[in-house]
Amino acid sequence: MDQDSGMFELEFPLPDVTTPDGSGPVLLHALEGFTDAGHAVRIATAHLLDTLESEPVATFDIDALLDYRSRRPVMTFRDNRFTDYATPRLDLHRVLDANGVPFLLLSGLEPDLKWDRFTGAVCALIDELGVERTIGLSAIPMAVPHTRPTGVTSHSGNSEIRGDYHKWDGEMSIPGSVAGLLELRLTELEHPTLGFAVHVPHYLAQSDYPGSAEKLLECVMENTDLQLPLTELGTAAARVREQIDGQVQGNEEVAGVVKALENQYDAYVTAEERRSSLLAEEGDLPSGEELGAEFERFLAEQFGGKSGDNPGQPFDSGSGRSGGEAPGSGAAEDGTTGESSGDEDPDGSRGDSGDGDDRPRT
Repeated sequence: MDQDSGMFELEFPLPDVTTPDGSGPVLLHALEGFTDAGHAVRIATAHLLDTLESEPVATFDIDALLDYRSRRPVMTFRDNRFTDYATPRLDLHRVLDANGVPFLLLSGLEPDLKWDRFTGAVCALIDELGVERTIGLSAIPMAVPHTRPTGVTSHSGNSEIRGDYHKWDGEMSIPGSVAGLLELRLTELEHPTLGFAVHVPHYLAQSDYPGSAEKLLECVMENTDLQLPLTELGTAAARVREQIDGQVQGNEEVAGVVKALENQYDAYVTAEERRSSLLAEEGDLPSGEELGAEFERFLAEQFGGKSGDNPGQPFDSGSGRSGGEAPGSGAAEDGTTGESSGDEDPDGSRGDSGDGDDRPRT
């Protein structure tokens, strides 16, 4: 492998990634950035690397891939001097699950630049390492309440999906991501792919929401033979849920919003159950086109555009507390500030890189 002319460096010797039955490993790609609402992706990858045995396989040249002016790494200033710098990373690790079965984890910041070269390099690695199947993890903000079961949208170009997940029929245009492009390129190469996007309450999109990370890893376990530790994530999710409930109860306006979302969610579930039992008349539920239009409208509102317009600037999971007092909102912990360089148009759009990674507050 030519390592794509310096795009990444391989470890030598390479760790053995062969599974006990002699087949190739599963590769999880979980990149922080645009599709990481609730920091679910970052929390999930950090949890895997903290709780399971792992070692590096390849390190990508982040300097060639990141726009530092749109996602500035965090530096520490203490006692009149700079004392630390949070180096951005994008790495491929071999990880052993709870039973010692190896799998691969591609994690770190989503590249801002050279998407085609990056996805080409990852495809080459997948081929070289004999990866059997690739699974993408992402998290998207949705108009759902935190008091109801966490939803997941699944997608795949060529693989059977185990489990009952939301699926989108019809067609819609959404902002691109490296994860989406990688899945597309792998599908074109007839490599088995899966993807899961967990639904995060939109009022918690800027917060650490471990329940969403737990759900993503549950999806992985349902669709592979991997055994992943979830106890700590479950405990953290329960603790955060209790904190959010306390904040909601103390804010009448926020409580009203959550109640409205609960009513909307319950009405949809009831209609879905009626349709499944063949008791509902046609038109009780929105069509795939209507759902797609509603999703596009929601994206446009979140990104500062209008329904039908280019959604514009996506969310930045590292942009910190929102302008309002959304329950559970907090500062970024992903190693970047998400601040702009100051080169902005009066309407708030970026005037330099145009990479679309800064996100307005929710």
